[in-house]
Amino acid sequence: MEFLKGTGVAMITPFDDNGEVDFDAIPQLIDHLLSDSSLDRGVDYIVILGTTAEVVTLNSQEKDKIIKIVIKHNNDRVPLVIGVGGNNTRGIVQFLNKNRSLLSSNFSSVLSVCPYYNKPSQNGIYAHFQKISQASDLPIILYNVPSRTGVSLEVQTVIRLANDFKNIIAIKEASGEVSIALELLRELPEYFQVISGDDLIALSTVLAGGSGVISVIAGAFPDQVKKMINYGLNGNYKEAYQIYYQLMPLINLIFKEGNPSGIKRLLGNQNLGLCRENLRLPLVPVSDQLRSEIDIEFKKYSDCLSK
Repeated sequence: MEFLKGTGVAMITPFDDNGEVDFDAIPQLIDHLLSDSSLDRGVDYIVILGTTAEVVTLNSQEKDKIIKIVIKHNNDRVPLVIGVGGNNTRGIVQFLNKNRSLLSSNFSSVLSVCPYYNKPSQNGIYAHFQKISQASDLPIILYNVPSRTGVSLEVQTVIRLANDFKNIIAIKEASGEVSIALELLRELPEYFQVISGDDLIALSTVLAGGSGVISVIAGAFPDQVKKMINYGLNGNYKEAYQIYYQLMPLINLIFKEGNPSGIKRLLGNQNLGLCRENLRLPLVPVSDQLRSEIDIEFKKYSDCLSK
């Protein structure tokens, strides 16, 4: 799982003007994310069917087709991680059992979010991931994002899971609290990887000993985010923070009205032109005011890159 020590990207799902999945846009999105590996550019791995992909609005047929397109166009260029999570433990286990061969042959890991809406206790969360661990042939990345799920995957629960199940090997920590990432890094076994799920504190997490990031902003700027994370992993703090401070205004803006509304505006900007800004309800595109702010900051950032 060495590939997790680097930059992953949470890939969006593009939609056309009729609200249908724009399957034709997926290959160009992948090519943008991977850039030119011979020049050490592009992300280290791609995460599909996660939060940023609006997965809760996709039906099973759409997910199946997205999976097939991504596998085919990626063509083993980088490892793939698939989001397999939710609040129906039995349903997740059935999916893992039904797709065992497909997943084992084409994916390097499963990303599984803490169950939402039900608001289980920590013992319930433990039992949930126990069942997923027992059903999965792939390594599992836990995903803690309490702002979305309504419940937090507490540090002691993560430690129990890491010690009890050898295929639970990492956590995507997206609470937004650096202190939680630090506690995880202090308490967890050395082999267990702590990955930032928050672009704003990704560099801080890496400099404290974290493995890297599963990034949203890397959807627009894969080369720059990878360079920043690699600088951080190699101890080149000055160079890493130089990139971070340039990106920070855009990171703040793309989350201002929720994710993935902001990143879709960036990707839909005429200078990138990688997808339309369409989302599925209840999500909507960014407001006109925020669209203008993102475009202005995008131009500033592009000017910095061209110097």
